[in-house]
Amino acid sequence: MFIAANWKAYVEDAKKGKALTALGKRLAGAYKKHEIVLAPSAVHLGLLAHGNKSKVRFAAQDVSLTTGEVSAQMLADLKVTYAIVGHSERRAMGETDEQVAEKARHALAHGIVPILCVGERERDANAGYLSLIRAQLSAVFEPLSPKERLEVVVAYEPVWAIGKTAADALPAHDIEEMVLYIRKVLGEYLPGKAPSRVKILYGGSVEPLNARDLASGTGIDGFLIGHASVEPATFSALVKAVS
Repeated sequence: MFIAANWKAYVEDAKKGKALTALGKRLAGAYKKHEIVLAPSAVHLGLLAHGNKSKVRFAAQDVSLTTGEVSAQMLADLKVTYAIVGHSERRAMGETDEQVAEKARHALAHGIVPILCVGERERDANAGYLSLIRAQLSAVFEPLSPKERLEVVVAYEPVWAIGKTAADALPAHDIEEMVLYIRKVLGEYLPGKAPSRVKILYGGSVEPLNARDLASGTGIDGFLIGHASVEPATFSALVKAVS
C-alpha cells in the first residue's frame, strides 16, 4: 500500500515537522509492506529529507522551472523520490493542464516520479466530469514515452471531498468505477495489461474510520492523505487500519 502524506501548509514549524518525520520513519519500519511518503513544505523539505537513509520516502508538494521556486534538479540533489503535480489547490490558482504536463516532464527528466493529481470540482448528472478527468490524464500521458508513462503515479482526488470527514469521502463502489475508468484512459497510451502497472491513489476525506473500506476491493494502490497525515495519532491509526 502506497501511503503519501501531503502536509500542505498544515505544518508551519520545524519541530512538528521533525516529529512527524520520526513517526513516518517508525511506521515505515514497522509496516514494511507499505511505502510511506512524506510531502513537507519546500521550506522544510531540505531539512527533513537531507541524508535520509530510512525506509520512508520524501515528495515535494510541487516542482517548477520558475525563478524563486523549486526545480527538479534541486529535489534530485536532496534524493527526493516524488513530486506532486497538478494538485487541486494549484489548479484553482490557474495552473493549466499544459503547465502540469510540463512539470511532470521536468520531474521525470531528473529522475523524480510525478504524483499526478486529477479530479473534478463537482459531479454532474450527465457524467461530464469524466471528460475533465480524461483531459487531465491525456495532457500528461500523451507527450511521454512508454517507459515514462509507467513511472507516473495517478492520485484521484474529487475536489468536493477534500478536507472533510469520512462521511464525505467518495463511496467505495464509486472509487472502483473511477479506477476502472482511469485505467481505460491509460489504455490509450499503454499496451496490453500495462495500465494495471500504474499506481492509482485515492485522496479525499480519508480517515482511520474509512481507510480499510476504501482500500478493499476498489482497485486503488494507496492514498494521498492531507489533514489526517499531520495528526500523529490519526496517521498512525490510519496506517494500522490498512495493514
